[in-house]
Amino acid sequence: MTSVLILNGPNLNLLGTRQPEVYGTTTLDDIETLCKNHAEVTGMTVEFHQSNHEGTLVDNIHNARGRHDGIILNAGAYTHTSIALMDAISSVELPAIELHLSNVHARETFRHQSYIARVAVGLICGFGARGYVLAMDAMKDHLEH
Repeated sequence: MTSVLILNGPNLNLLGTRQPEVYGTTTLDDIETLCKNHAEVTGMTVEFHQSNHEGTLVDNIHNARGRHDGIILNAGAYTHTSIALMDAISSVELPAIELHLSNVHARETFRHQSYIARVAVGLICGFGARGYVLAMDAMKDHLEH
């Protein structure tokens, strides 16, 4: 059974109330439920974590080695700044998918830079909460082929 770590970065704990015009009204708990339900249907297992702290996210990535087959990472603002997260993904040698709720390329210029994309097998952005399910399907397909 495919096991995936779904990791969420800073401010994503505020989903549902934070800038609903950009991020929608779906909460992170709603997204976790969506992912767990989709995992059951597709024969996957998921572990779900969120942290506002870069070092905790790095620790979660390190701990994924030997426990999970891949990582889906919504690093939030750390996407654009964190060489540490990029290096952690490279170090564990697990496929990773970068994920964003909004289309970062249609937003401020500074959001166009991604350190995560340099080490990810792919990027999904702009589909809101549905992006998590798309990322799960993409990861499963990547691992099977």
